[in-house]
Formats: sequence, structure tokens, C-alpha cells
Amino acid sequence: MRFIRKNARIFKLLFVALLTSVIWFLPIEAFGIEGLTVLQQRIIAIFVFAATMWILEAVPAWTTSLLIIVIMLLTVSNSGIKILINDIPKEQLISYKTIMATFADQTVMLFLGGFILALVASKSGVDITLARAMLKPFGTKPKIVLFGFILVTAVFSMFVSNTATAAMMLTFLTPVLKSLPANERGRTALALAIPIGANIGGMATPIGTPPNGIALGYLNNSEGLNLGIGFDEWMMVMTPLMLVILTIAWFLLSKMYPFRAQSVQLKIIGGARKGWRTTVIYITLAVTILLWMLEKQVGINSYVVALIPVGVFSLTRIIKSKDLKDIDWAVLWMVAGGFALGVGMDKTGLAKTLVESIPFNQWPVLLVMVGSGIICWLLSTFISNSAAAALMVPILAAVGKGMGPMLDAYGGIGTLLIGIALAASFAMALPISTPPNAIAYSTGLIKSSQMCVVGIIIGVISITLGYIAIIMIGRTGFFG
Repeated sequence: MRFIRKNARIFKLLFVALLTSVIWFLPIEAFGIEGLTVLQQRIIAIFVFAATMWILEAVPAWTTSLLIIVIMLLTVSNSGIKILINDIPKEQLISYKTIMATFADQTVMLFLGGFILALVASKSGVDITLARAMLKPFGTKPKIVLFGFILVTAVFSMFVSNTATAAMMLTFLTPVLKSLPANERGRTALALAIPIGANIGGMATPIGTPPNGIALGYLNNSEGLNLGIGFDEWMMVMTPLMLVILTIAWFLLSKMYPFRAQSVQLKIIGGARKGWRTTVIYITLAVTILLWMLEKQVGINSYVVALIPVGVFSLTRIIKSKDLKDIDWAVLWMVAGGFALGVGMDKTGLAKTLVESIPFNQWPVLLVMVGSGIICWLLSTFISNSAAAALMVPILAAVGKGMGPMLDAYGGIGTLLIGIALAASFAMALPISTPPNAIAYSTGLIKSSQMCVVGIIIGVISITLGYIAIIMIGRTGFFG
């Protein structure tokens, strides 16, 4: 048994290699899909490789995404290994430039801009100053402070990675937790407020969490659906929904873990450095967010706006080459890998072949729409929400195209893919579900059973409210 545990990673890799090889070399007839080509079979094998690697976590998630791109370049592109592509008609092969371009996709650039903003805010102490100013109005009453922590965490998570947000907020919360008695049940509520705020807050903007960007990438792709959903339109729908869910979560926490203390004192140490650089950061931050929110009025799309802070901070040397190593490149590779899977399914015709082979037109539309969200929610409970979205969005994008007008009564393909993104963010039942959950669990104040109960309740409520909201809004044609 000890030998198996010690070599678990090797066994996982061997299993993935064996499963992928079986699918790769199976006779095409074994799939039972009419018109399936060799190239499409390879994409199926790569998809299975990605799914099992992400689920088993044999290697970091970003490594799997990078391997997806490399394997596709070598085996299904027009610059692949000759012995593997010689017998395949050239017009069927995917351009290597198209596969490589997934890492420079507009959505990846959107996240890059968001990461630069977050990096600079953290490096300069601007984030601490903003947090102090935002928490000050909530005073010292425990229930109000609890709501303040949930809300402020959510607001930061709209523009900063949920992991960084949770780590920062926990730093502010630690002295508060130490000042409260050991038998104070409200300590658990405060500790749970951070992952809940971080996970739910990310849904409110396209850059709040990778699943949002993955879904939006497919919805706005000029060569695909080209729905043109703007940063401001996303926020217009998701921010009110976020606030409703956060309020319900606050009510739930305050009832399950009521405070005995009469007051809670917040002591946030540190803040922004003085000087012209801090002024530049504040102005750039304000202008960037404003341009994102006024995207349609100004005429500059959110992807272009995202690169403005990159240019400003590079020119003013607020960020230097050494700072670039602190960017969360793993997330960027994660998103790119998801797009690469989508490119493979689309360019080889696999997506169309699969949709035509499955009678979706005979299935209840609501089952396809809500069922896919529940599957993503369950999957995201055990693997990263980025990986879950990267696996499911390409499939559902193809399904949505195949179902066509059948989806109109529920808001169209926009509702279908946005539902997947939201469901991924609502998975927070286990310490392993998201980094904020793990960070909160590390405090020792939360039992896994407590996190599970709260996570499932809020997850079910969120999915229910989420689908009701996006279907109602989608019916108006808001999502294209």
C-alpha cells in the first residue's frame, strides 16, 4: 500500500497513457459515429487525455493545458510529425498558427491585463488602502462586519484572482479571529465568508474567474458565434445576481453561526506608498474599470482596454521585467489549453460530427441546459473550475450550434454557455474545490463537514437563481 501511495503519480500517468493510447488506436468503427475521421479520432483521444489528467491531477493543470497544445501541434497540425500526418489530406489538417494563436487569444490578453492590475495594486499597497476604506463603513457590529467581509471580498474578486483576494482578506481577518473567544461560533462564519465572497464575486466580471473568460471567448469569437457580449453587459446582468446570492449567503452564515460577541474590531495595517507612482496606479485603475464598464459607449472593446494598464505601467517602470514572473501564467495556459481543445473540435469537424450523431433535438431543451450546468458544478467540486469549464464549454458550444432555434425560448446559446461558467463558480463544497476554500480551511476554524453543508446549500441556491435569471434575461435577446 505504501508503495502505491509513494508512486501514485506514476500510476496515474501510466493509466492516462494507456487509456489515451487505446482510444487513439481503436478501429474507427468501434466508435459507432458515422463519418468519423482519423483526425477526429485523435482529437477525441486528446480530449480524454485532458479530462483524465485534469481529474486525476497527475501533473499541474497548466501543464496539461500546455501538453494539449504541444500534442495537437505534433499530431493534427500541418506542421506535425510527417509519419503521423502523411496519409491525411492537407485540407483536413489544422494550421499550426491557429493552434499557437490560442495563447494569444483576446481572452487571454484580457486576463493578462487583469493580472497586471492586480500585481501592481498588491505591490504598491493600493489593495490594502482600498480594502481599509471599503471595510470602514461596516463599523464594529459582528453581523454587519460579516456582511462587509463577504461584500468586500467579492468586490476585490471581481478584478483580482480569487486566490489572491482570499489570501489578502485572510491577512486582515487573522487579528480579528485571534481577538475573539475560542468558543465564538461567529469565527467560523467569518472564515467561511472569505471563500464564499471570493468564489461568488468572480462571477460578476469577465475577468473575475477563468470560466467566465472561457465562455466569453467562445461567445465573442469573430469566427464563431460572434455575439459581441461586452464587459459592461456582463456586469449589468451578473452584479445584481451576485449581490442577491451574497445577501442570501450572509443571512445563512449569520443564522448557522451566530455571534455572541457584541463588537468586532478591525485593524488593517499597511497601505499604499506615497508618490507619483501611486497616483498613476489609481488613475490607471479607475480609467481601465471605467472603460470596461462603458465599452459600448466609448467604442473600445474590453480586450484592447485590458492592455492599457500593461502599456502604462511598463512605460512608467511601475512594473519591471522581474515582476512578470509573479503573473499567474498557469491560469493563462489553462485558458489557452481550453481554447485549443475547442479549435481541435471545430477545425477537424469533430464538433459537427458529434452533434449530428447525438439526437439532441429529441431531448428536452431544459434538460440539456440545466443538466450541463449541474454536471459542471459537480465536476468543479473535485477539479479546478477552469479545467471543468475548459472541458465542457467546447462540447456545449457545439451542442448549442446543433440545437439552433430550439434554444431560443431559453435565451439561446449565450444562456447555455454562460450557465456553464456560473455553475463552475458555484462549486465550493470541499476544501479542494477552489484555492479560497483551501486557504480558509487552513485556518483550522472550519471542519470539512461545515464547508460541505454550507457549500452545497449555497451552490444549489446559486444554480437555481442563476439559471432563472439568465433564462429570463436571455429571452429578451440580451445575450445575442
